[in-house]
Amino acid sequence: MLKKRGTRGDKGSKLEFGLFTLPVILCITIAFYIPFLMTIRYSLTKWNGIAKHPKFVGLDNFKQILLGDANFAHAAWFTVKYAILYIVLVNVLAILLALVLDMKLKSSAWLRAAFFIPYILSLVIVGFIWKFIFMQGFESLGHSTGWGIFQLSWLGEEGLAFVSILAVSIWQSIGFYMVIYIAGLQSVPDDLKEAAIVDGAGPIRRFFSIILPLLAPSITISVFMALTNSIKVFDVILSLTGGGPGGTTYSIAYDIYRDTFQNNLYGYGTAKALILFVAVLIITIIQLTIFKRREVEA
Repeated sequence: MLKKRGTRGDKGSKLEFGLFTLPVILCITIAFYIPFLMTIRYSLTKWNGIAKHPKFVGLDNFKQILLGDANFAHAAWFTVKYAILYIVLVNVLAILLALVLDMKLKSSAWLRAAFFIPYILSLVIVGFIWKFIFMQGFESLGHSTGWGIFQLSWLGEEGLAFVSILAVSIWQSIGFYMVIYIAGLQSVPDDLKEAAIVDGAGPIRRFFSIILPLLAPSITISVFMALTNSIKVFDVILSLTGGGPGGTTYSIAYDIYRDTFQNNLYGYGTAKALILFVAVLIITIIQLTIFKRREVEA
């Protein structure tokens, strides 16, 4: 009798678990898996988004993208440069800010809020604000101060436009990474710091020998977030430079948007989106594997 009751209880708990998880599974299937399968299907077709029956072309889209699309190659190189610089700079600056704001300062709470507020704003809004600053605010500052840096064409030259996009992205998101690192710093035991001070370790030695290794989980999260966000960069480019000057600031995501929604190459753009998805997946798995291994070693 006990075994039968136990069996019935197990079946009831499994049924209850299935009923509770079924809505979530349905939502994920509708929102992710079905569109993903449709993406794979459309990536193998030539379709303008209007025709009722897309023309099947097999792997021709992928061959053209990887072998003969100069715009995609340029956009990929732009994205790689942007991702490397963004990941390094935003994490280094965020750690430095976290170290300063983790000190017992009277204004530390206000400063934390000031750095975090830009992250609340959409990057599209931030891009339009900084576009006004670069085009009109800098011009006024140049006339009033006479400094040459304000008279440069920050959005009209290829190198300066790249720097502008990178700087605005870091300015908008650094508060988010700073909060992650502050949380990591607050989890570092005080007795370890005090023991290092007693042993005569200076601030730099304490940082590299104690604080930085214990920040490994925070670094893993921050680098992962910075990596995925930088590879998919789109909104700040759309609002700040529009891909200019002369298409020199196209990222992969912006190139996909341009081909799909402006040139009506839905099948071709979908193939590019699938390549971007696979690239992000592979890079993310490699990054998490390496950083998790270092966490264990630390």
